[in-house]
This record gives sequence, structure tokens and C-alpha cells, in this order.
Amino acid sequence: MTDISRRKLLTGALGASALTLVGPTGAALASSSPRLVRSRLGLTSGFSMGDVSTSNAVLWARSSGEGRLRAQLRAVDETGEIIRGRGSFARTLHGAYAREATDFTAKINAQHLPAGTRFAVTIGFEDDNGTLGETQDGWFSTAPALTGRRNHDASRAQSFVWSGDTAGQGWGINEEIGGMRAYAAMHATKPDFFVHSGDTIYADGPIAAEVVEPDGQIWRNLVTEEVSKVAETLDEYRGRHRYNLMDRNVRAMYSEVPVIAQWDDHETHNNWWPGEIIEDERYTVRDINTLAARGRQAWQEYQPIADPRALRPGTGFEAARIYRKISRGPALDLFALDMRSYKSENTAGMEGKSTSILGEDQLNWLVDSLAKSKATWKVILNDLPLGIIVPDGKAQESISNADHGAPLGRELELARLLKAVTDRGIKNVVFLTADVHYCAAHHYSPERAAFREFNEFWEFVAGPVNAGSFGPNQMDGTFGPRVDFSLAGTTNQSPRDGKGQFFGHVDLDEQDLFTVTLRNGLGDIVYTKTLEPAK
Repeated sequence: MTDISRRKLLTGALGASALTLVGPTGAALASSSPRLVRSRLGLTSGFSMGDVSTSNAVLWARSSGEGRLRAQLRAVDETGEIIRGRGSFARTLHGAYAREATDFTAKINAQHLPAGTRFAVTIGFEDDNGTLGETQDGWFSTAPALTGRRNHDASRAQSFVWSGDTAGQGWGINEEIGGMRAYAAMHATKPDFFVHSGDTIYADGPIAAEVVEPDGQIWRNLVTEEVSKVAETLDEYRGRHRYNLMDRNVRAMYSEVPVIAQWDDHETHNNWWPGEIIEDERYTVRDINTLAARGRQAWQEYQPIADPRALRPGTGFEAARIYRKISRGPALDLFALDMRSYKSENTAGMEGKSTSILGEDQLNWLVDSLAKSKATWKVILNDLPLGIIVPDGKAQESISNADHGAPLGRELELARLLKAVTDRGIKNVVFLTADVHYCAAHHYSPERAAFREFNEFWEFVAGPVNAGSFGPNQMDGTFGPRVDFSLAGTTNQSPRDGKGQFFGHVDLDEQDLFTVTLRNGLGDIVYTKTLEPAK
């Protein structure tokens, strides 16, 4: 695709994104549309927010040229009106400079914000003369205070959504059906944040202009040069992220719903592990560490990760930049895992000694962090499922080894985690994942398990958000799972009708009841489970 045609495509997509922002009461906001100023710096990919906790948030945007990111935050009430007097808050923040070295992306690490507060955000880039270019508006809310209450009696209740797998199997942005509509369905639930459980892009899956569906319909994708082949160069990986942000639904949601992002395999290559030499004829670069470093650099440039180490440049393999804790107040702590960077080679998983899926440092961090957490609910965000069998040819991609006996291989690491949680008296642990392209609810109990040194718990599965449908997969009996529910589309079903796309929604009420609903890409509820906290 030529530079001219790509620029027209981006301009058209951006123009389509000038949607009316809606305040909490449903009233349209007069200043919601992007303010375009000729010859000034523009916002090429909307903006996003991430890792919003009780007092911190990361703001992200990409500029059309060199400039410094600027954001104005103002506390607003439930109607979207600026709070004046008691409870007021207004601050202008400056972040990093957008430069070619970061693909013109930049972030602001907003710290020391009041808890339990809703903010109106106006964001844009300043040039070297201090002139502010195009701006866009959005919203986010900090989590409830850990102790006491905000001076305007903020509620401790909150909700969030999760899913994974965006633009996979060649199903990209089809504007004829309204783009990535499951994002609009998630947005419509008005969540406080969104967990993207991995496969944020499909760097190894080219997107063609047209795909013939099984029933003969033609699926028509938007296409850019970078998504027309597998990603190998840094710019091709970056182009995958830029592509997803062309979707109007993604941009609209990200301007109002902060994301907690994880990575999995498709940010680099299907089912990869560190040190692998891939055998894929589509690639001229076969060393996975080289590809993963490029993929991870692009991922960190484009995801609003709050950990200070993730805000600094690096090789892509520094420790503790992806796994992290996000505190959401007295009722909820989230623990985002990285089950890719420290992963052992994919084998049949029958080793008599422990093989790595988290690695020793991350495993110790997780156990210690869970033990220190005072939140009612400890939600572990595992980008690979626990008991689902996920084959990789004759090997295994995830934790399970398809053997129902005592733990072996990677299962030994999971056994250590579950035993430590039980031994240290850690209660109310829930696992949320995606990856397998269907939705499910799994209850794990030692009464049914070959390994019994743990307390019962739940794992909920939801995805894809815009990719091919698959499953359901078989379960491994080592940790005693019972499939309480599962629902899948047909094999590699397109997202066209939305019924094979899935996301999860969690509602945490004032009494700390944890209600999970699994929903299809239209927003229809297909399953509900309410968990009561153990005291």
C-alpha cells in the first residue's frame, strides 16, 4: 500500500471515530468531538488509559510528529459536571516527548490522584513552541479508597470486563458490519476497566482484503501494508498495534475504559517459548528471541503499563515489566501474570521435575503478593488457562499435559502455587483467562483431583473478542476441574454474527459479592455465577 493510500485510510478511520462521547447520565458532551487544527500535531490513534488504581493512572497517545504529551484532568460528578469547591481537583500534566524512536508514542504516569474519583480527561500534544494540537476527551475513575471514603462518598462497588484475542485468524476490521463490535458490546456495560488477557495483536497472522466465509459470504477487511504479511521488523510489529487502533469501537472504548494489558504468544509468534528457532517458511528471521524483543518493544510502546520499569526503554526481556499488581481498593486486587517470558520449551509435559511457566522469581512474587493483599478478592489474570489441554502438535502449549495423574512438568509449578495459597491462608482467589477462543466456567476441587493439597477455586474463560472461534477443549483432571459451563462457536467462525465471540463481565457490589457473567459478542448473557467471599 502506498503512503498516500495508507494516509487516506487512516484519515477515513480517524474521521469515522469522531463519535459523540456520552456522559454518565447519557447526555452528549459538547466538547466530545476531536478538535482538529490544521498544521498542528494530531492524534493518529486516539488515546488510551491503563493500570488505573486507587491513586495512579497511565495515559497514552500517539502523535503525528515530534511533541510532548499533555493532559488535563478534572474531577467531575455523576452527571459529568466539573466539581467545584469540596472534592474539586484540576491538574495539567506533561509526559514524555513523542519521537521517532518510540514510533511517536508517549505516556504520562499520573500519580497521587484522589481515590474514588471520576475524571474528565483532555489530551493532546504540544509542539516545541508550546502550541497544543488536536485534543480528544475521555473519562476514567480511580478505584475506591483503601481505607475510609472519599469526601463525596464514593462507592466501593465496581465492575470490569475481560477478553482476549484481537484480529486473529485473518478476521480484522470489517467496516461493513460495524468493525470490532464486541468492543462496543463491552463498552455498553459501562465497566470501570478492561482486562485484555493477551493476544492483543496477531503478529503472525496476515490480514487479507477479502476472506471467503464457509457460507460463501465475503468478509472485507481494512488492510495496511504492515498487516499484509507476518511481522518481523520492529515497524511491522508496531503496525499491528496501529491497525487495531484504527477500529472506531476500540478507540471509543479506550477513551473511557482503562485497560490492563497482558501479552501471550501472538504478540510474537504462535506458541513460542524463549530460545526457540521457529520452522516457519513465511519468516526470514527464525530466531524467536530476536522477534520477541521487537514484538515486546512494540507492545510496551503501545500499551499503557504503569510499572515504572515498563515506562523505560530496554531490550524487551527485563524482569518484572509485564507481571504486576493493580490495586482496585479494599475489595479487589488484580495480579497480571506473564506466562510467556519465562516459559520452558513446549514438550509433552511429562517431566518428573518442575519445568517453568512462571519462573521462580515470578512465582515467589505472586505468592508473597497474594499473602500481603488485604483485598477481599484476589483475581489472578492468567494469560494461559490452568486445566484446559492446549496441544502444540505432539507437545503441550499450556500447563496441562493431558495426563490425569499426579503433577508433572509445568503442573508442578501450579501445584506449588495452589499449595502455597492454601498453606498461607489466602482466601477468595479467582482466575480469569482467555486464549482458547471460547467461554467456560471451571470449578476446581481437591475432592476430584489427583493432587489434593489446595482449596477449591474457580477459573473463568472468555474470548475471543475479534478472532476465529474454536473449542471447546478437553480438560486435564490433575487438579480436579469440573466444567460448570462452556460455549463455543464453530471452527474458525468469523465474528460476523457475534455469537461465537465472548467476553466476561464481573460486578463487585457493596457487599463484596463477585458476580461473573459470560456474554457473547452482542452482549447477550449466556452464563451467570455469583461467588460469596469467604470470611
